Amino acid sequence: MLHNENSRVKIPALVHFTRLGYEYISLKKYTGKGLIDDDTNIFIDLLCAAINKINAIEYTIEDTKKLVNELKLILDNEDIGRAFYSILLNGYKGIRLIDFEDDSGKYNSFHVVTELPYKNGSDEFRPDITTLINGIPLAFLEVKKPNNKNGIKAEYDRMNIRVQNKKFRRFINLTQIMVFSNNSPYDDSEVVPLEGAFYAASGYKKLFFSHFREEDTKLISSFPEANEEKENFILKDNNLVSIKHTPEYITNRAVDTPTNNIITSLFSFERILTFLKYAIAYVEKTDENGITHLEKHLMRYPQFFATKAIESKLNQGVKNGIIWHTQGSGKTALAFFNVRYLTDYYQRKGVIAKFYFVVDRLDLLTQAANELRARGLEVEEINSKEEFIKNIQTTGTSNNTGKLTITVVNIQKFSKDSIVKKSDYAVNVQRVYFLDEAHRSYKPTGSFLANLLSSDREAVMIALTGTPLIGTIYDDNGKPIAGKKYDSKAVFGNYIHKYYYSQSIDDGFTLRLMREDIETSYKETLQTINEEILRGDLSKDDIFAHPRYVSPMLDFILEDFNRARDVVFDDDSIGGMIVCDSSKQAREIEKQLEERRSRGETNITSALILHDEGDKEYKKDRVESYKEGKIDLVIVYSMLLTGFDAPRLKRLYLGRKIKAHNLLQTLTRVNRPYKDYQFGYVIDFADISK
Repeated sequence: MLHNENSRVKIPALVHFTRLGYEYISLKKYTGKGLIDDDTNIFIDLLCAAINKINAIEYTIEDTKKLVNELKLILDNEDIGRAFYSILLNGYKGIRLIDFEDDSGKYNSFHVVTELPYKNGSDEFRPDITTLINGIPLAFLEVKKPNNKNGIKAEYDRMNIRVQNKKFRRFINLTQIMVFSNNSPYDDSEVVPLEGAFYAASGYKKLFFSHFREEDTKLISSFPEANEEKENFILKDNNLVSIKHTPEYITNRAVDTPTNNIITSLFSFERILTFLKYAIAYVEKTDENGITHLEKHLMRYPQFFATKAIESKLNQGVKNGIIWHTQGSGKTALAFFNVRYLTDYYQRKGVIAKFYFVVDRLDLLTQAANELRARGLEVEEINSKEEFIKNIQTTGTSNNTGKLTITVVNIQKFSKDSIVKKSDYAVNVQRVYFLDEAHRSYKPTGSFLANLLSSDREAVMIALTGTPLIGTIYDDNGKPIAGKKYDSKAVFGNYIHKYYYSQSIDDGFTLRLMREDIETSYKETLQTINEEILRGDLSKDDIFAHPRYVSPMLDFILEDFNRARDVVFDDDSIGGMIVCDSSKQAREIEKQLEERRSRGETNITSALILHDEGDKEYKKDRVESYKEGKIDLVIVYSMLLTGFDAPRLKRLYLGRKIKAHNLLQTLTRVNRPYKDYQFGYVIDFADISK
């Protein structure tokens, strides 16, 4: 088995690293020399040499040991390495540890080792492969042979147990990227992916391993054949010279095996430096108990390639276009990563970049602002047209934090007076607009879009959408507007990057949707009541909001929701959403729920969220309470159908017909990954099967 794993995966991977320019290190060379710090696995001599090259100083080995001892205090933090990551980016006491501009190996050194022991007392693990940049172990890879599901599952479990062990805190805080591969193609039918090559950010809890599907086909084949002398040394050092000419080894040392592909994608010099500098985010999240937790996120591959595509367009002089990424794929996070990336892009050109995130609803403004703040950006919210006029006509930001800043603004705040004027200062400013949900309120005939476009004719405008509009325009009720046609590309330019819903499902970023009919007996009851009420002189809205109609509808919802929690999921943390036919029906459902609770007939809690129900803070509190698991059901008409992200929402009760992009937006409220669930469920009262 060991021979099989080595010949199929590990040794070919080590050889492939040398193709990329990494130097293989034999740990035998370091035995007994005291040049590997046992508490961190930092290679003192390599770090010392890199520090001297990068900083043009003359550090000694003893100076470097002293520096590492100081870093240990920082690595003891319970912060998933956030403080240490800041040092990687910005240096420590004026000493830079990495030169992020050097992807040639002139100043940075790139090494790879195998079976490096990560040890604290009696606790120990040995990753199959560890990569070192300037002697610092910043990533490791675990590899398994194909077609051994028990071994794969066991390795997943071991890795998750390992990161939770507090004895390994320093090592986990040092590690930026973890890779797992069994050298097999992805099996997109798996609920929990176990076949393929995956990467994850380090963390203290269960790791989320992401797919990586390379989009730059030239990259894979751009490296030379392995150096035979280096290959022989690796084989000899691992006592495996005998496998060199075996068919199994020859096949798996190819440049394009699944394991070697992900190594190229993540660890070629330019890629790893880019990922380290721009693709890591520390995110503060609040749980259902109101406790804030820190998470470490890695840029998903579609976000990475979208970022590179934006850069490519800018290099071509193109300043507008559409990012078509399906719902739930992380468009706000994409904006965050690009604030970091494009700040440096323009800084290298002597230009100051100023960023805006444009929304079309107040609730989305709050949500976007919170998400961007949670990732560490300074967020300026615009509350009036006058405030925005002042903002857009100034060069810098209104805060003095020194942090990267983004302005979140509702499109309605763009007026004919919010126009950029030439600065009195000799400062070159590039405004970058990220337009959220660009399919919706940015109509060519509307004054809001006209004001947006005229605010800064030189602005970069990146439209973000999961459902670009092509063809008929529908109103909020799903009815086509006569004579209205729309094409997102005609307004915002060509597509910069695409990532479809089917891809997102295959990658595990979103769930498949399952549509369920209501039971026949309830359907017949509702139809009978509908016909009886119709004999009176009532409108459709009045019929569906009639107490006699709502009562059996609510009977079914409560019975189904309780069954789902107790039987289907066996999980009382899941939530539901009732999408009503009208505001009137929504109020009647909430009224009847309150009456049932007062009579002790149900303990299901609920929140009514309507445009005209309660003030902004009142609705915000209810939304947050729902996300935190304190409310079971949200009852809505048109609110929360777009941009609302609550992973626990797993049952959507659809009480009205919605069409076109509005329908997809609504359905995908239940598609967020949550625990190990495979589906988001839509319970269809409105018959949307077609």
